[in-house]
Amino acid sequence: MTGPTVRVARLPHARDLPLPRYQTPGSAGMDLHAAVTAPLALAPGARALVPTGLRIGLPPGWEGQVRPRSGLALRHGVTLLNSPGTIDADFRGELQVILVNLGQDPFVVERGMRIAQLVLAPVARAQLVELAAIEDETERGAGGFGHTGLISGSGGGTRGARAPGPARGPGEPPARGRHGMFVPRSFAT
Repeated sequence: MTGPTVRVARLPHARDLPLPRYQTPGSAGMDLHAAVTAPLALAPGARALVPTGLRIGLPPGWEGQVRPRSGLALRHGVTLLNSPGTIDADFRGELQVILVNLGQDPFVVERGMRIAQLVLAPVARAQLVELAAIEDETERGAGGFGHTGLISGSGGGTRGARAPGPARGPGEPPARGRHGMFVPRSFAT
Protein backbone atom coordinates (compact mmCIF):
# COMPACT_ATOMS: atom_id res chain seq x y z
CA MET A 1 0.00 0.00 0.00
CA THR A 2 1.44 3.34 -1.01
CA GLY A 3 0.96 6.27 1.32
CA PRO A 4 1.27 10.00 0.76
CA THR A 5 4.39 11.85 -0.28
CA VAL A 6 5.70 13.78 2.73
CA ARG A 7 8.13 16.65 2.29
CA VAL A 8 10.86 16.76 4.95
CA ALA A 9 13.60 19.28 5.76
CA ARG A 10 16.48 18.72 8.17
CA LEU A 11 17.31 21.68 10.38
CA PRO A 12 21.00 22.52 10.96
CA HIS A 13 21.15 20.65 14.30
CA ALA A 14 20.03 17.42 12.59
CA ARG A 15 22.18 17.41 9.44
CA ASP A 16 24.10 14.30 10.55
CA LEU A 17 21.03 12.36 11.77
CA PRO A 18 19.12 9.84 9.64
CA LEU A 19 15.72 10.65 8.26
CA PRO A 20 12.82 8.75 9.80
CA ARG A 21 12.32 5.36 8.19
CA TYR A 22 10.33 2.20 8.61
CA GLN A 23 12.49 -0.42 10.35
CA THR A 24 10.70 -3.43 8.83
CA PRO A 25 8.39 -3.94 5.83
CA GLY A 26 5.43 -4.29 8.21
CA SER A 27 6.21 -1.32 10.47
CA ALA A 28 3.36 1.17 10.91
CA GLY A 29 5.59 3.94 12.23
CA MET A 30 8.83 5.62 11.24
CA ASP A 31 11.32 6.18 14.06
CA LEU A 32 12.07 9.76 15.12
CA HIS A 33 15.58 10.52 16.42
CA ALA A 34 16.64 12.87 19.20
CA ALA A 35 18.46 15.92 17.84
CA VAL A 36 19.83 16.96 21.23
CA THR A 37 23.20 18.70 21.12
CA ALA A 38 24.27 17.20 24.47
CA PRO A 39 23.01 14.24 26.53
CA LEU A 40 19.74 15.08 28.26
CA ALA A 41 19.16 13.47 31.66
CA LEU A 42 15.57 12.79 32.65
CA ALA A 43 15.17 12.17 36.38
CA PRO A 44 12.30 9.93 37.48
CA GLY A 45 9.10 11.92 37.07
CA ALA A 46 10.74 14.54 34.84
CA ARG A 47 9.63 15.53 31.36
CA ALA A 48 11.39 17.36 28.54
CA LEU A 49 10.67 18.67 25.07
CA VAL A 50 13.12 16.83 22.80
CA PRO A 51 13.86 18.21 19.33
CA THR A 52 13.99 16.00 16.25
CA GLY A 53 15.56 18.58 13.96
CA LEU A 54 12.89 17.95 11.31
CA ARG A 55 10.15 19.94 9.66
CA ILE A 56 7.59 18.12 7.55
CA GLY A 57 4.93 19.07 5.04
CA LEU A 58 1.99 16.69 5.10
CA PRO A 59 -0.50 16.76 2.25
CA PRO A 60 -4.06 17.91 2.98
CA GLY A 61 -6.23 15.13 4.38
CA TRP A 62 -3.39 13.53 6.37
CA GLU A 63 -2.06 13.82 9.91
CA GLY A 64 1.04 12.60 11.68
CA GLN A 65 0.65 10.78 15.00
CA VAL A 66 3.66 10.82 17.31
CA ARG A 67 3.57 7.67 19.42
CA PRO A 68 5.77 6.10 22.11
CA ARG A 69 8.28 3.35 21.43
CA SER A 70 7.29 0.21 23.30
CA GLY A 71 10.87 -0.78 24.14
CA LEU A 72 11.57 2.52 25.92
CA ALA A 73 8.33 2.19 27.87
CA LEU A 74 8.92 -1.43 28.89
CA ARG A 75 12.63 -1.27 29.70
CA HIS A 76 12.91 2.25 31.13
CA GLY A 77 9.42 3.60 31.83
CA VAL A 78 10.02 6.35 29.26
CA THR A 79 6.98 7.34 27.23
CA LEU A 80 5.29 10.35 25.67
CA LEU A 81 2.92 12.85 27.16
CA ASN A 82 0.07 14.04 24.94
CA SER A 83 0.16 10.70 23.22
CA PRO A 84 -0.47 10.36 20.44
CA GLY A 85 0.66 13.83 19.56
CA THR A 86 -1.04 15.18 16.46
CA ILE A 87 0.85 16.88 13.63
CA ASP A 88 -1.66 18.73 11.50
CA ALA A 89 -1.23 18.97 7.74
CA ASP A 90 -0.69 22.75 7.98
CA PHE A 91 1.96 22.64 10.76
CA ARG A 92 5.41 23.70 9.56
CA GLY A 93 7.42 23.99 12.78
CA GLU A 94 10.06 21.61 14.11
CA LEU A 95 8.76 18.24 15.24
CA GLN A 96 9.40 17.92 18.96
CA VAL A 97 8.56 15.10 21.35
CA ILE A 98 7.43 15.44 24.98
CA LEU A 99 9.27 12.63 26.75
CA VAL A 100 8.51 11.69 30.35
CA ASN A 101 10.40 9.31 32.62
CA LEU A 102 7.87 7.26 34.59
CA GLY A 103 10.59 4.79 35.56
CA GLN A 104 12.46 4.51 38.84
CA ASP A 105 15.91 5.37 37.47
CA PRO A 106 17.28 8.39 35.62
CA PHE A 107 17.25 8.05 31.83
CA VAL A 108 19.67 9.76 29.47
CA VAL A 109 18.56 10.81 25.98
CA GLU A 110 21.54 10.62 23.64
CA ARG A 111 21.93 12.29 20.26
CA GLY A 112 20.47 10.12 17.50
CA MET A 113 18.52 7.90 19.91
CA ARG A 114 15.21 6.65 18.52
CA ILE A 115 12.73 8.29 20.90
CA ALA A 116 9.31 8.02 19.23
CA GLN A 117 7.57 6.88 16.09
CA LEU A 118 5.60 8.78 13.49
CA VAL A 119 2.48 7.14 12.07
CA LEU A 120 0.63 8.75 9.15
CA ALA A 121 -3.14 8.52 9.01
CA PRO A 122 -5.91 9.89 6.81
CA VAL A 123 -8.16 12.48 8.43
CA ALA A 124 -11.93 12.71 8.11
CA ARG A 125 -13.43 16.14 8.79
CA ALA A 126 -16.85 15.99 10.36
CA GLN A 127 -19.82 18.26 9.87
CA LEU A 128 -21.58 18.85 13.18
CA VAL A 129 -25.36 19.09 13.40
CA GLU A 130 -26.61 20.59 16.65
CA LEU A 131 -29.73 19.02 18.13
CA ALA A 132 -31.65 19.58 21.36
CA ALA A 133 -31.05 15.91 22.29
CA ILE A 134 -29.70 12.69 20.85
CA GLU A 135 -32.81 10.52 20.72
CA ASP A 136 -31.61 7.15 19.43
CA GLU A 137 -30.82 4.61 22.15
CA THR A 138 -27.95 2.14 21.93
CA GLU A 139 -27.04 -0.90 24.00
CA ARG A 140 -24.12 1.01 25.47
CA GLY A 141 -26.09 4.16 26.25
CA ALA A 142 -24.09 6.56 28.41
CA GLY A 143 -21.76 3.83 29.74
CA GLY A 144 -18.10 4.71 29.58
CA PHE A 145 -14.82 4.63 31.49
CA GLY A 146 -14.68 0.87 31.98
CA HIS A 147 -18.40 0.16 31.91
CA THR A 148 -17.84 -3.25 30.28
CA GLY A 149 -15.61 -4.49 33.10
CA LEU A 150 -12.17 -6.01 33.12
CA ILE A 151 -12.67 -9.75 32.80
CA SER A 152 -14.21 -11.51 29.82
CA GLY A 153 -16.08 -14.66 30.60
CA SER A 154 -18.31 -17.07 28.79
CA GLY A 155 -21.79 -15.84 28.12
CA GLY A 156 -20.78 -12.66 26.37
CA GLY A 157 -20.13 -10.04 28.98
CA THR A 158 -18.71 -8.92 32.24
CA ARG A 159 -20.48 -5.67 32.89
CA GLY A 160 -19.59 -4.62 36.38
CA ALA A 161 -16.61 -6.98 36.78
CA ARG A 162 -13.90 -5.41 38.94
CA ALA A 163 -10.24 -6.00 39.38
CA PRO A 164 -9.35 -7.74 42.63
CA GLY A 165 -8.55 -5.46 45.52
CA PRO A 166 -10.28 -3.50 48.25
CA ALA A 167 -13.46 -1.71 47.28
CA ARG A 168 -13.56 2.04 47.33
CA GLY A 169 -16.26 3.55 49.48
CA PRO A 170 -18.61 6.35 48.38
CA GLY A 171 -16.74 9.64 48.19
CA GLU A 172 -13.36 7.96 48.72
CA PRO A 173 -10.82 9.20 46.15
CA PRO A 174 -9.02 6.77 43.85
CA ALA A 175 -5.60 5.58 44.99
CA ARG A 176 -2.58 7.50 43.80
CA GLY A 177 0.65 5.75 42.93
CA ARG A 178 4.15 7.03 42.38
CA HIS A 179 4.22 10.45 40.69
CA GLY A 180 0.58 11.08 41.68
CA MET A 181 -0.93 8.93 38.92
CA PHE A 182 -4.25 7.25 39.62
CA VAL A 183 -3.92 3.48 39.88
CA PRO A 184 -6.33 0.65 40.69
CA ARG A 185 -6.37 0.00 44.45
CA SER A 186 -5.04 -3.52 43.85
CA PHE A 187 -1.83 -1.97 42.42
CA ALA A 188 -1.47 0.95 44.85
CA THR A 189 1.65 0.90 47.01
